[in-house]
Amino acid sequence: MTLTATDSRAARLLSAPFSINGLTVPNRIVMAPMTRRFSPGGVPGADVASYYVRRAAAGVGLIVTEGTYVGHDSAGESDRVPRFHGAEQLAGWAKVAEEVHAAGGRIVPQLWHIGMARNAGRPPFPEAPAVGPSGLRPDGTEGGGRVMTQRDLDDVVAAFAEAAAAAERIGFDGVELHGAHGYLIDQFLWAGTNRRTDSYGGDPVARTKFAAEIVAAVRETVSPGFPVLFRYSQWKQGAYDARLAGTPQELEAVLAPLVTAGVDAFHASTRRYWLPEFDGSDLNLAGWTKKLTGLPAVTVGSVGLDGEFLKAFQGEGAGVGSLGNLLDRLERGEFDLVAVGRALLQDPRWAQKVLAGRLEELAPYDPASLSSLS
Repeated sequence: MTLTATDSRAARLLSAPFSINGLTVPNRIVMAPMTRRFSPGGVPGADVASYYVRRAAAGVGLIVTEGTYVGHDSAGESDRVPRFHGAEQLAGWAKVAEEVHAAGGRIVPQLWHIGMARNAGRPPFPEAPAVGPSGLRPDGTEGGGRVMTQRDLDDVVAAFAEAAAAAERIGFDGVELHGAHGYLIDQFLWAGTNRRTDSYGGDPVARTKFAAEIVAAVRETVSPGFPVLFRYSQWKQGAYDARLAGTPQELEAVLAPLVTAGVDAFHASTRRYWLPEFDGSDLNLAGWTKKLTGLPAVTVGSVGLDGEFLKAFQGEGAGVGSLGNLLDRLERGEFDLVAVGRALLQDPRWAQKVLAGRLEELAPYDPASLSSLS
């Protein structure tokens, strides 16, 4: 097989090791978290372990699990989403971590509380009212939940800290806190859902207080070398034009308290990684995050989905999301790690092929071909 220049460059740049606090990953490819609902009773079974092991064995440097509910009554609504609390649930996760490590991988759980982001008509599990900063759903409507009290806030902070401690205890390599996409932490960060008039609402710094308290509690609970990642986004589910920050200065006001609280790396979620975040610069959200904080940054957003798939998006021609574009940005240090989602669902060996310079073997993403997230 003759390698092209892009093949060789991809193998060289993406195969470089990288360290986040006390964790060194063997390459720059991250498996992005993707909700699956394949864990009845919230217990991850052998099929869940197998799902992650296939990607680890095929070269993914760091796996971020699907979102897992922390131990709070209102954390989630589905009995098939895994939980990160409870003896049976944690035993299942311990087995996942053990098997991923045996396959040569590194893995962190994504810790999650959905807040007011519930699906209409779906009964919650457990039976508990939704909670949020101001009782508003991510679309701005009222109803179906209540405003969080100080006791609620303290309980959720403790739940995240307890889940992080459990992750370290059962053998995970770090944790990621889900502060994106209109879920609970993000509902505090975003002015569209946070209308509080106490110390948790108001300007961007005040709206970051709850997230910073969670980070600080987690940081205090785990060992100093245990990595804490924080995922955030401008966009929300059903509100793709929403923005936490309209300028770099506003974004810095949000991120700085999280850095002070103890975040080790940011996972900056965008829908299209190649789009500039602010006028006057080509930097994407991960690029601005790294520039403003000095911390490692993970980019994500349609990596590996160039070609025919992207032609469906008006104004985004095929090729703008190409691997060459990604490599240019990685090589100039715009971000440090690259999260891949749907392309890894299409092909569990995606990382192996890219790291070996076998780009011609990559199959185009075809959502119709996916019968399950296996």
